[in-house]
Amino acid sequence: MNTRQETAGGWLHRYALLVSAATLVLIVAGALVTSTDSGLAVPDWPLSYGTLFPPMVGGIFYEHGHRMIAGTVALMTAALAVWVSRRESRAWVRRLGWLAFGTVIVQALLGGITVIWMLPPAVSTAHLGTAMLFLSAITLLTVVTSRGWHEVHREPAVSTGGLPRLAVLTTGATYFQILLGAAMRHTGAGLACPDFPLCNGRVLPDLTSRPIALHMSHRVGALVVIALVFLLVERAWARCPGIPEFRRPALLAIGCVALQILLGALSVISQLGVYTTTAHVLGGALLLCSLVVLTARVFRRIAQIDSTAEVTRVSRAIA
Repeated sequence: MNTRQETAGGWLHRYALLVSAATLVLIVAGALVTSTDSGLAVPDWPLSYGTLFPPMVGGIFYEHGHRMIAGTVALMTAALAVWVSRRESRAWVRRLGWLAFGTVIVQALLGGITVIWMLPPAVSTAHLGTAMLFLSAITLLTVVTSRGWHEVHREPAVSTGGLPRLAVLTTGATYFQILLGAAMRHTGAGLACPDFPLCNGRVLPDLTSRPIALHMSHRVGALVVIALVFLLVERAWARCPGIPEFRRPALLAIGCVALQILLGALSVISQLGVYTTTAHVLGGALLLCSLVVLTARVFRRIAQIDSTAEVTRVSRAIA
Protein backbone atom coordinates (compact mmCIF):
# COMPACT_ATOMS: atom_id res chain seq x y z
CA MET A 1 0.00 0.00 0.00
CA ASN A 2 1.46 3.36 -1.00
CA THR A 3 1.74 6.42 1.21
CA ARG A 4 -1.18 8.14 -0.47
CA GLN A 5 -3.51 5.21 0.28
CA GLU A 6 -2.29 5.01 3.87
CA THR A 7 -3.02 8.65 4.60
CA ALA A 8 -6.25 8.99 2.62
CA GLY A 9 -9.03 9.57 5.11
CA GLY A 10 -6.69 8.73 8.00
CA TRP A 11 -5.10 10.76 10.76
CA LEU A 12 -3.54 13.28 8.38
CA HIS A 13 -6.98 14.11 7.00
CA ARG A 14 -8.44 14.34 10.49
CA TYR A 15 -5.66 16.64 11.61
CA ALA A 16 -6.15 18.87 8.54
CA LEU A 17 -9.84 19.02 9.45
CA LEU A 18 -8.87 20.08 12.98
CA VAL A 19 -6.63 22.85 11.62
CA SER A 20 -9.52 24.02 9.41
CA ALA A 21 -11.80 24.23 12.44
CA ALA A 22 -9.12 26.10 14.42
CA THR A 23 -8.74 28.54 11.52
CA LEU A 24 -12.46 29.30 11.63
CA VAL A 25 -12.12 29.97 15.37
CA LEU A 26 -9.23 32.32 14.58
CA ILE A 27 -11.34 34.20 12.02
CA VAL A 28 -14.14 34.57 14.58
CA ALA A 29 -11.62 35.87 17.14
CA GLY A 30 -10.30 38.40 14.63
CA ALA A 31 -13.83 39.51 13.75
CA LEU A 32 -14.56 40.04 17.44
CA VAL A 33 -11.50 42.30 17.72
CA THR A 34 -12.92 44.54 14.99
CA SER A 35 -16.54 44.31 16.16
CA THR A 36 -15.59 45.32 19.71
CA ASP A 37 -13.19 48.02 18.50
CA SER A 38 -10.34 46.33 20.35
CA GLY A 39 -7.72 46.61 17.61
CA LEU A 40 -5.48 48.96 19.60
CA ALA A 41 -6.32 47.65 23.07
CA VAL A 42 -2.77 46.29 22.97
CA PRO A 43 -0.54 48.97 21.38
CA ASP A 44 2.66 46.93 21.00
CA TRP A 45 3.64 43.81 19.03
CA PRO A 46 4.67 40.97 19.22
CA LEU A 47 4.46 41.31 23.01
CA SER A 48 1.40 42.69 24.77
CA TYR A 49 2.34 45.55 27.11
CA GLY A 50 5.82 44.10 27.13
CA THR A 51 4.74 40.68 28.35
CA LEU A 52 3.45 37.38 27.02
CA PHE A 53 0.45 37.29 29.37
CA PRO A 54 -1.09 40.69 30.14
CA PRO A 55 -4.21 41.01 32.30
CA MET A 56 -7.10 39.68 30.19
CA VAL A 57 -9.52 42.53 30.79
CA GLY A 58 -11.59 44.70 28.48
CA GLY A 59 -10.37 44.92 24.89
CA ILE A 60 -7.12 43.17 25.87
CA PHE A 61 -9.13 39.97 26.23
CA TYR A 62 -10.16 40.12 22.55
CA GLU A 63 -6.89 41.40 21.08
CA HIS A 64 -4.46 39.26 23.07
CA GLY A 65 -6.81 36.28 22.88
CA HIS A 66 -6.74 36.67 19.09
CA ARG A 67 -2.94 36.64 19.16
CA MET A 68 -2.83 33.51 21.30
CA ILE A 69 -5.20 31.67 18.96
CA ALA A 70 -3.17 32.88 15.96
CA GLY A 71 0.04 31.53 17.49
CA THR A 72 -1.61 28.18 18.15
CA VAL A 73 -2.90 27.95 14.57
CA ALA A 74 0.55 28.85 13.21
CA LEU A 75 2.15 26.02 15.21
CA MET A 76 -0.58 23.60 14.11
CA THR A 77 -0.01 24.61 10.49
CA ALA A 78 3.75 24.08 10.79
CA ALA A 79 3.09 20.57 12.09
CA LEU A 80 0.64 19.95 9.24
CA ALA A 81 3.16 21.12 6.62
CA VAL A 82 5.85 18.82 8.03
CA TRP A 83 3.42 15.90 8.23
CA VAL A 84 2.25 16.42 4.64
CA SER A 85 5.82 16.74 3.34
CA ARG A 86 6.81 13.45 5.01
CA ARG A 87 3.75 11.35 4.19
CA GLU A 88 2.38 12.66 0.88
CA SER A 89 3.57 11.25 -2.43
CA ARG A 90 1.94 14.06 -4.46
CA ALA A 91 4.40 16.93 -4.92
CA TRP A 92 1.68 19.53 -5.42
CA VAL A 93 0.04 18.57 -2.12
CA ARG A 94 3.40 18.91 -0.34
CA ARG A 95 3.82 22.36 -1.90
CA LEU A 96 0.30 23.27 -0.82
CA GLY A 97 1.17 22.38 2.78
CA TRP A 98 4.16 24.73 2.80
CA LEU A 99 2.17 27.39 0.98
CA ALA A 100 -0.40 27.27 3.77
CA PHE A 101 2.36 27.68 6.35
CA GLY A 102 3.88 30.61 4.45
CA THR A 103 0.46 32.25 4.23
CA VAL A 104 -0.13 32.05 7.98
CA ILE A 105 3.29 33.65 8.57
CA VAL A 106 2.38 36.51 6.22
CA GLN A 107 -0.91 36.76 8.07
CA ALA A 108 0.90 37.13 11.39
CA LEU A 109 3.19 39.84 9.99
CA LEU A 110 0.22 41.76 8.61
CA GLY A 111 -1.39 41.54 12.04
CA GLY A 112 1.70 43.06 13.60
CA ILE A 113 1.91 45.82 10.98
CA THR A 114 -1.77 46.58 11.56
CA VAL A 115 -1.04 47.31 15.22
CA ILE A 116 2.27 49.13 14.72
CA TRP A 117 0.82 51.37 11.98
CA MET A 118 -2.34 52.10 14.00
CA LEU A 119 -4.92 50.13 11.99
CA PRO A 120 -4.50 51.45 8.43
CA PRO A 121 -7.60 50.28 6.49
CA ALA A 122 -5.60 48.85 3.56
CA VAL A 123 -3.43 46.68 5.82
CA SER A 124 -6.39 45.62 7.97
CA THR A 125 -8.28 44.60 4.82
CA ALA A 126 -5.24 42.69 3.55
CA HIS A 127 -5.04 40.99 6.95
CA LEU A 128 -8.53 39.52 6.53
CA GLY A 129 -7.92 38.78 2.86
CA THR A 130 -4.83 36.76 3.72
CA ALA A 131 -6.77 34.95 6.44
CA MET A 132 -9.32 33.85 3.85
CA LEU A 133 -6.57 32.67 1.48
CA PHE A 134 -5.07 30.68 4.34
CA LEU A 135 -8.46 29.18 5.15
CA SER A 136 -8.90 28.22 1.48
CA ALA A 137 -5.49 26.49 1.41
CA ILE A 138 -6.23 24.53 4.59
CA THR A 139 -9.70 23.61 3.31
CA LEU A 140 -8.17 22.33 0.07
CA LEU A 141 -5.62 20.29 2.02
CA THR A 142 -8.46 18.77 4.02
CA VAL A 143 -10.31 17.81 0.82
CA VAL A 144 -7.37 16.27 -1.04
CA THR A 145 -6.30 14.14 1.94
CA SER A 146 -9.79 12.65 2.36
CA ARG A 147 -10.68 9.09 1.40
CA GLY A 148 -13.35 10.31 -0.99
CA TRP A 149 -10.76 12.19 -3.05
CA HIS A 150 -8.99 8.92 -3.90
CA GLU A 151 -12.01 6.69 -4.44
CA VAL A 152 -12.76 5.62 -7.98
CA HIS A 153 -16.31 6.68 -8.84
CA ARG A 154 -18.37 4.44 -11.07
CA GLU A 155 -21.05 6.89 -12.11
CA PRO A 156 -21.31 7.30 -15.90
CA ALA A 157 -19.11 10.02 -17.34
CA VAL A 158 -20.98 13.25 -17.99
CA SER A 159 -20.06 16.46 -19.72
CA THR A 160 -19.23 19.18 -17.19
CA GLY A 161 -19.49 21.89 -19.84
CA GLY A 162 -18.56 25.28 -18.41
CA LEU A 163 -18.92 24.10 -14.80
CA PRO A 164 -15.21 24.44 -13.88
CA ARG A 165 -15.05 28.05 -15.10
CA LEU A 166 -18.30 28.88 -13.31
CA ALA A 167 -16.99 27.30 -10.07
CA VAL A 168 -13.77 29.33 -10.23
CA LEU A 169 -15.69 32.52 -11.08
CA THR A 170 -18.11 32.02 -8.18
CA THR A 171 -15.31 31.31 -5.70
CA GLY A 172 -13.33 34.33 -6.91
CA ALA A 173 -16.37 36.61 -6.75
CA THR A 174 -17.07 35.44 -3.20
CA TYR A 175 -13.50 36.17 -2.16
CA PHE A 176 -13.71 39.65 -3.71
CA GLN A 177 -17.00 40.24 -1.91
CA ILE A 178 -15.32 39.34 1.39
CA LEU A 179 -12.59 41.90 0.62
CA LEU A 180 -15.27 44.53 -0.06
CA GLY A 181 -16.87 43.71 3.28
CA ALA A 182 -13.52 44.01 5.05
CA ALA A 183 -12.80 47.36 3.39
CA MET A 184 -16.25 48.58 4.43
CA ARG A 185 -15.70 47.51 8.06
CA HIS A 186 -12.22 48.97 8.35
CA THR A 187 -13.05 52.31 6.72
CA GLY A 188 -16.09 52.84 8.94
CA ALA A 189 -18.57 52.60 6.06
CA GLY A 190 -20.67 49.91 7.70
CA LEU A 191 -23.42 52.40 8.59
CA ALA A 192 -23.04 54.70 5.58
CA CYS A 193 -26.41 53.21 4.69
CA PRO A 194 -28.14 52.94 8.08
CA ASP A 195 -31.33 51.36 6.71
CA PHE A 196 -32.13 48.17 4.82
CA PRO A 197 -32.98 47.28 2.07
CA LEU A 198 -32.92 50.95 1.04
CA CYS A 199 -29.96 53.26 1.57
CA ASN A 200 -30.85 56.50 3.32
CA GLY A 201 -34.41 55.89 2.18
CA ARG A 202 -33.45 55.63 -1.50
CA VAL A 203 -32.96 52.82 -4.00
CA LEU A 204 -30.17 54.78 -5.67
CA PRO A 205 -28.37 56.90 -3.06
CA ASP A 206 -25.77 59.59 -3.65
CA LEU A 207 -22.75 57.61 -4.82
CA THR A 208 -20.46 60.64 -4.79
CA SER A 209 -19.93 59.86 -1.11
CA ARG A 210 -17.08 57.36 -0.88
CA PRO A 211 -18.45 55.51 2.20
CA ILE A 212 -21.89 55.17 0.57
CA ALA A 213 -20.32 54.00 -2.71
CA LEU A 214 -18.28 51.37 -0.87
CA HIS A 215 -21.27 50.23 1.16
CA MET A 216 -23.48 49.95 -1.94
CA SER A 217 -20.70 48.10 -3.80
CA HIS A 218 -20.84 45.48 -1.06
CA ARG A 219 -24.62 45.20 -1.37
CA VAL A 220 -24.47 44.90 -5.16
CA GLY A 221 -21.64 42.40 -4.82
CA ALA A 222 -23.86 40.33 -2.56
CA LEU A 223 -26.50 40.14 -5.32
CA VAL A 224 -23.87 39.02 -7.82
CA VAL A 225 -22.58 36.31 -5.47
CA ILE A 226 -26.12 35.10 -4.73
CA ALA A 227 -26.86 34.77 -8.45
CA LEU A 228 -23.56 32.97 -9.15
CA VAL A 229 -23.98 30.53 -6.25
CA PHE A 230 -27.50 29.55 -7.30
CA LEU A 231 -26.40 29.21 -10.93
CA LEU A 232 -23.41 27.06 -9.92
CA VAL A 233 -25.51 24.76 -7.76
CA GLU A 234 -28.17 24.42 -10.47
CA ARG A 235 -25.55 23.61 -13.13
CA ALA A 236 -23.76 21.14 -10.85
CA TRP A 237 -26.96 19.23 -10.11
CA ALA A 238 -28.19 19.40 -13.71
CA ARG A 239 -24.95 18.24 -15.34
CA CYS A 240 -23.81 15.83 -12.64
CA PRO A 241 -26.98 14.34 -11.13
CA GLY A 242 -26.61 11.73 -8.43
CA ILE A 243 -22.97 12.54 -7.66
CA PRO A 244 -22.84 12.63 -3.84
CA GLU A 245 -19.63 14.61 -3.36
CA PHE A 246 -21.30 17.65 -4.96
CA ARG A 247 -24.41 17.52 -2.81
CA ARG A 248 -23.10 18.55 0.63
CA PRO A 249 -20.92 21.54 -0.38
CA ALA A 250 -23.69 22.73 -2.72
CA LEU A 251 -26.29 22.57 0.05
CA LEU A 252 -23.88 24.28 2.46
CA ALA A 253 -23.29 27.06 -0.08
CA ILE A 254 -27.04 27.63 -0.49
CA GLY A 255 -27.50 27.64 3.29
CA CYS A 256 -24.63 30.11 3.79
CA VAL A 257 -26.00 32.46 1.15
CA ALA A 258 -29.42 32.51 2.82
CA LEU A 259 -27.79 33.06 6.21
CA GLN A 260 -25.59 35.86 4.87
CA ILE A 261 -28.60 37.75 3.52
CA LEU A 262 -30.19 37.61 6.96
CA LEU A 263 -26.99 38.50 8.84
CA GLY A 264 -26.16 41.34 6.47
CA ALA A 265 -29.57 42.88 7.06
CA LEU A 266 -29.34 42.34 10.83
CA SER A 267 -25.88 43.91 10.93
CA VAL A 268 -27.32 47.15 9.58
CA ILE A 269 -30.55 47.02 11.59
CA SER A 270 -28.63 46.31 14.83
CA GLN A 271 -26.28 49.23 14.14
CA LEU A 272 -23.32 46.85 13.69
CA GLY A 273 -24.09 44.68 16.70
CA VAL A 274 -21.05 42.73 17.86
CA TYR A 275 -22.51 39.27 17.45
CA THR A 276 -24.33 39.82 14.17
CA THR A 277 -21.32 41.38 12.43
CA THR A 278 -19.03 38.65 13.75
CA ALA A 279 -21.46 35.97 12.58
CA HIS A 280 -21.59 37.72 9.19
CA VAL A 281 -17.82 37.36 8.84
CA LEU A 282 -18.03 33.69 9.86
CA GLY A 283 -20.82 33.12 7.33
CA GLY A 284 -18.64 34.53 4.57
CA ALA A 285 -15.79 32.22 5.59
CA LEU A 286 -18.07 29.18 5.57
CA LEU A 287 -19.44 30.14 2.14
CA LEU A 288 -15.89 30.42 0.80
CA CYS A 289 -15.02 27.01 2.29
CA SER A 290 -18.03 25.35 0.67
CA LEU A 291 -17.14 26.82 -2.72
CA VAL A 292 -13.49 25.75 -2.43
CA VAL A 293 -14.65 22.20 -1.70
CA LEU A 294 -17.15 22.20 -4.56
CA THR A 295 -14.63 23.67 -7.02
CA ALA A 296 -11.97 21.13 -6.03
CA ARG A 297 -14.41 18.26 -6.50
CA VAL A 298 -15.53 19.57 -9.89
CA PHE A 299 -11.93 19.55 -11.11
CA ARG A 300 -11.38 16.13 -9.53
CA ARG A 301 -14.38 14.80 -11.45
CA ILE A 302 -12.93 16.16 -14.69
CA ALA A 303 -9.62 14.42 -13.94
CA GLN A 304 -11.42 11.14 -13.33
CA ILE A 305 -13.44 11.47 -16.54
CA ASP A 306 -10.26 12.22 -18.52
CA SER A 307 -8.50 9.27 -16.87
CA THR A 308 -11.39 6.92 -17.67
CA ALA A 309 -11.48 8.14 -21.27
CA GLU A 310 -7.72 7.56 -21.65
CA VAL A 311 -7.97 4.01 -20.25
CA THR A 312 -10.85 3.27 -22.64
CA ARG A 313 -8.89 4.62 -25.59
CA VAL A 314 -5.81 2.54 -24.77
CA SER A 315 -7.92 -0.59 -24.22
CA ARG A 316 -9.57 -0.16 -27.61
CA ALA A 317 -6.20 0.41 -29.25
CA ILE A 318 -4.81 -2.78 -27.72
CA ALA A 319 -7.92 -4.74 -28.69
